[in-house]
Amino acid sequence: MKLLQGMALKHGGKVISAIVVFFVGRMISRMASAMLVRASKKARIDQTLMGFIGNLAYVLMLCVVCIAALSCLGVDTTSLTAVLAAAGFAIGMALQGTLGNFASGALLVFFKPFRVGDMIDVAGVSGHVVEIQIFNTILRTPDNVRIIVPNLTLTGATIRNLSAEPHRRIDLVIGTSYHDDLRAVRRFLEEVVQSDSRILAEPAPVVAVSELGDSSVNFVVRPWVLNSNFQAVKFHLIEQIKLGFDERGLTIPFPSRDVFVHHSMDDKTLPFINDASSVAA
Repeated sequence: MKLLQGMALKHGGKVISAIVVFFVGRMISRMASAMLVRASKKARIDQTLMGFIGNLAYVLMLCVVCIAALSCLGVDTTSLTAVLAAAGFAIGMALQGTLGNFASGALLVFFKPFRVGDMIDVAGVSGHVVEIQIFNTILRTPDNVRIIVPNLTLTGATIRNLSAEPHRRIDLVIGTSYHDDLRAVRRFLEEVVQSDSRILAEPAPVVAVSELGDSSVNFVVRPWVLNSNFQAVKFHLIEQIKLGFDERGLTIPFPSRDVFVHHSMDDKTLPFINDASSVAA
């Protein structure tokens, strides 16, 4: 008991000092990181770079705080540096993926294949970029789901940046029956495109027959719009085309297949049976 009391008297102050240094230092690190982010906003630094620098500054300051706390415990930080270097090498070998994420985060920040706020499609997921952190990038999907993607995945995959250009082209494929008047269908599709003021005059929209399909004659409708209007115009065109087809008696055929059955009985072959009701493909 006396031994424990003696150790408490001897080292208790150091332990308390180390705890105080750690928690106060961590609080100061957070405040300094937040101040750095605010200063970056005032300086109009790119938001993508700003978030990355804020995270990096916090981690570096926290490392300094940990060393200071160990120093309060009486640990020789000079020898600790050599130990940390050796440990860092070993940890680095074990955490190659994590270090790769860090390096990839730096590449994303400085080469800027996308920025905060951009809509991207990568590695099978799509969403708006919320933040680029030192190890991960945060995406928010259109249905408000938060997705965390490792930075290494982003630099190793093909990125489709849907917000990079001011204009986008809508690609629609509209099928019509072989019995419909193709000229009338083309005129109607052109009228629908021309009636929407959000569609750009240049580049000129395209309405053309693209394919003679198994069940339909397919038209492509390709107007250009502002990126911000892409979804709204696309949905509007689809609705107006369907309503217009109904009003004009034009048909959007279902994929169909005729089934012919050969059946033998008592050496008598029945004729082909053409099932009038088509079987859906």
